Amino acid sequence: MNGHAMLEARGVTVRFGGLTAVDGVSAAFAAGELVGIIGPNGAGKTTFFNTLSGVQRPSSGDLYAHGRRLTGAGPHRYAAQGIARTFQTPRVFAELSVLENIEFGLEFAGRGRQASWLLKDAPSILHLIGLAAQAELPAATITPSQQRLLEIGMALATRPRLLLLDEVAAGLTESEVDAMAQLIRRLRDELDLTVIWIEHAVTTLLRYVERVIVLHQGRKIADGTPAEVVRHAEVIEAYLGDEMAEAA
Repeated sequence: MNGHAMLEARGVTVRFGGLTAVDGVSAAFAAGELVGIIGPNGAGKTTFFNTLSGVQRPSSGDLYAHGRRLTGAGPHRYAAQGIARTFQTPRVFAELSVLENIEFGLEFAGRGRQASWLLKDAPSILHLIGLAAQAELPAATITPSQQRLLEIGMALATRPRLLLLDEVAAGLTESEVDAMAQLIRRLRDELDLTVIWIEHAVTTLLRYVERVIVLHQGRKIADGTPAEVVRHAEVIEAYLGDEMAEAA
């Protein structure tokens, strides 16, 4: 890793008019880490996440990938650094088949980049995410949880080194979430990915990630292992104890 973090935010602040959505947040993400970002509604997590993927420009502060400054570059520059993301609402092409959706991802960004043999073509990617049997179906006809998987597959088709996951568990049943989380860990291991996962379902996230960053009112109030974070007084207070008590 030559001493540089895969991705690093230094003092990132984002303001919308008079509102400070993200307030001087610094965080570094190392290669191979599985990190969750949590925070109550309005904590700034989606805005911070958008800055990490180049969708939102910070008002101040900087972003670095492998020690190279990325601040203000467009999302395509982030993609060129191997950063891929999913979105809260699946962005799949409903009328295309599952396989064609993956093909699109490969055409769009992934052909030129060196990648694991596990990502060599669309059928390989479908096999990896467990959708090989659905290859020929129109994406509109698969289940919501399969659409989430397809979206992860499309992100993988860009052959990223860092995968940003935005609420991929939203609306899924507990067993679907469990399967999704296990898949994410396996992808991280097999593809040597760094994964940053933002999720509203705190309990879910704490169960699966190795490190948690907690945002509250735009500030980073905790950054540590799930076990450390659930005992953190400020975190418990931020959540008024309810979801945390359940998680602990």
